[in-house]
Amino acid sequence: MKTAAIHNLGCKVNAYEAESMEQMLSAAGYSIVPFAGQTPADVCIINTCAVTNIADHKSRQMLHRARKLYPDSIVIAAGCYAQEQAESLAKDPSIDIVLGNNRKKDLIPILESFTAARLEKKQMPDCQEPEEKHRALEVVEDISRDTDYENLRLTQVRDHTRAYIKMQDGCNQFCSYCIIPYLRGRIRSRAEADILQEIRGLAAKGFREFVLTGIHLTSYGSDDGSTSLIEVIEKVGKIPGVERIRLGSLEPRVITPDFVQRLAAVPAFCPHFHLSLQSGSDTVLKRMNRHYTTEEFARSVALLRKTFDRPAITTDIIVGFPQETEEEFQETLAFIRKIQFYECHVFKYSRREGTAADRMDGQIPQDVKHRRSGILIEQARELAHAYRLSFKDSVQDVLIEQTEEVNGKKYFTGLTGNYIKIYIPCGPQKCAAQITGSIRPVQLRDCFEDGLAGTFVLV
Repeated sequence: MKTAAIHNLGCKVNAYEAESMEQMLSAAGYSIVPFAGQTPADVCIINTCAVTNIADHKSRQMLHRARKLYPDSIVIAAGCYAQEQAESLAKDPSIDIVLGNNRKKDLIPILESFTAARLEKKQMPDCQEPEEKHRALEVVEDISRDTDYENLRLTQVRDHTRAYIKMQDGCNQFCSYCIIPYLRGRIRSRAEADILQEIRGLAAKGFREFVLTGIHLTSYGSDDGSTSLIEVIEKVGKIPGVERIRLGSLEPRVITPDFVQRLAAVPAFCPHFHLSLQSGSDTVLKRMNRHYTTEEFARSVALLRKTFDRPAITTDIIVGFPQETEEEFQETLAFIRKIQFYECHVFKYSRREGTAADRMDGQIPQDVKHRRSGILIEQARELAHAYRLSFKDSVQDVLIEQTEEVNGKKYFTGLTGNYIKIYIPCGPQKCAAQITGSIRPVQLRDCFEDGLAGTFVLV
């Protein structure tokens, strides 16, 4: 049997696309093997990322590692870095195929064509074989002109309880620090019928939680106007077997009274909102080309808290953006305290060649970024601890996902609807197979590890 190994870098959308390619290979007769080099692979795919210069470096590094692990394999570079660096990657002797961001759906015919051409070349007499430098098959198009959604589909996912559903691609925002609109193209929405069909199939196989995601989820439906994000959520909530719905990253402008009231009317919806802030300073937000102010952001959060009981509000923060003054940094710190986020994912600004921010004067020294990042991370820890403690002694429904060992003891672990990780001791009478994948009421106790300890409530 033919074998294939896949390694994914980057975001949840990339992970979805990597799993889609894995399923295509399985359907074509390939056995999927771990990306470790211990089992030979006929094909090795690195699904790359290009969100920062560091991601670029990791992608190139992993492609070269793939060639070392699998010297006789067909190595495929896919994803955003492959889209951006197609020309240079095509000349890299480590790589055989460069697959663009809108050609993943054609993986199997491209692979078959390449394999046939390679076999034909090997069968040529030596005197007829052309002497030429290495050139990989380059299947990359100008994605900026692509108006069609690349329809990939999952029938199974690795996680036994949660499925990520890609429903949108591309971005029209052009934030000054971000290269993604150039590598993913303009916004393209997936057909509602395809989304619902995929979720029905996964729900029928026992998946209980679905995370709707995209490159810029907020813009879903704005390209063709045929449907809207809230309409899709409402229809997903009516699918038999769907017990939980989560959303990927949103922007404040989608948080309107109508949107929030309709969300609250969907019983399966989990009150966890990842609102991407990036900075708590209006002057920095303007330089970032973010399309909201801190006042608008705060109003969105207030509306959510008025509608839902203690919703989890999480966010991303970039520290050390070009020209960020100490006063602007203190504005961000004060805003984080004001909003009282549950989680803040703090990133030190990383220059990205090809973006407007990379060309800005006033780049911040690394030691300043490091100091400011440390302050924000410590503040984020305190806020997360306080949020978790606010649920102490309450009873919450927990989706049991797996068992974990902590300090020699085994625990069932899972998430509440508002994204708090819960640890429940495994008693000798508990059967993991029966409990994993179920939603159980749990009495929450004290803080434990990165969440709360709890005990099952007998019903």
